[in-house]
Amino acid sequence: MPRIAIIGGHGKVALHLARILAGQGHQVSSLIRKPEDRADVEATGATAVLADVEHLTTEELAETLRGHDAVVWSAGAGGGNPARTYAVDRDAAIRSMDAAAQAGVGRYVMVSYFTSGTDEVPEDNPFRPYAEAKAAADEYLRGTSLAWTILGPGRLTLEPATGRIDVGRAAEKGDVSREDVARVAAAVLERPETAGRFIAFNNGNTPIEEALVTA
Repeated sequence: MPRIAIIGGHGKVALHLARILAGQGHQVSSLIRKPEDRADVEATGATAVLADVEHLTTEELAETLRGHDAVVWSAGAGGGNPARTYAVDRDAAIRSMDAAAQAGVGRYVMVSYFTSGTDEVPEDNPFRPYAEAKAAADEYLRGTSLAWTILGPGRLTLEPATGRIDVGRAAEKGDVSREDVARVAAAVLERPETAGRFIAFNNGNTPIEEALVTA
C-alpha cells in the first residue's frame, strides 16, 4: 500500500507509525490540526497535511483522503471534555470512515483500546464518554464495506518497543508501548488477512508477525 494517511498525525503512536512506514518506502500523509506540529511530523519522513478532522465535513475529508490506499485513525480528543470526546472519538471518526469509502480508500485501521465495546462504565465515571465514543465508532466501522481492522491495545506506555506481544486472553491486564502499537499497525497494513478482526494485545512473548497469524 504505497500511500497511507494517518489521522491524528502528531500523536505519539502516529509519529512512531509515520517513521516506520516512511522507512519502509511508503508515502505517508499525516493529518494534523496545528501548524506548529508540522516540523515534528515531517521529521518522520511523512508529509504534514493541515486538516482539523473535528470540523471537516465528510466531503472535505474525502477530498483529503482521495488517492490514498489506506487510512489509519490514531486521533483522539484526549479526555477532559465530554462534548469534544464525542465530537472527535465518535463523530469525526465515523465521518472519516464514510469519507474513506467515498474516496475509494478500501483499507481502514482503527486504533481503539483493549476492552472497547465491553466496558460497563458508571454514568458518573469520567471515562464513560470515551468508552461510549470508541464503542460507537468501532461498531459503526464493523458495519461498513471497508476492509477494516480494529486494534485494541491495553495501557499505553512510553517504554521502547520490544517487538513482542500477546493477543486476546493471554494479554489481559497488561501494558504495551506506544511504539509497539505503531509496529502492530504497520504490520496489519501489510496483512490483508487481518481485515475484519478486532485484535486485543499487550506486550508479551510472541514476535508481532507471529502473533498476528493467530490473532
